[in-house]
Amino acid sequence: MRVRPDLFDECRLVTAEGELDLTTITPFTQALWDSRNAAGCPFLIVDLSLVSFMDSSVLSPLNDAWTDCSHRHGWVRVIYHNRLGLLFRASGGNSHFPRYHNRRNAWQGLAGP
Repeated sequence: MRVRPDLFDECRLVTAEGELDLTTITPFTQALWDSRNAAGCPFLIVDLSLVSFMDSSVLSPLNDAWTDCSHRHGWVRVIYHNRLGLLFRASGGNSHFPRYHNRRNAWQGLAGP
């Protein structure tokens, strides 16, 4: 599992790849925390398009990020593929995290099916 936090236009970008589960969630959680607290940035794009497996342990840090950014009048937008979408739908998380296909769509707020 690899996590890379970056700056993308006027928001922060966290990109994860590989497997996200209980054994690998700590660096992901830390990257989300660091990214949204860097310069007080309330806008966060999380790119999970390179994640091959994800369990429900990722939902808690994503929800924490969503709550924090929302309270600061910002947002969290998540890029993911259909396989990961099943977890979001099953947990009810797709109401906070609609699917974005790529970084440009996420930045522009253009969620896809």
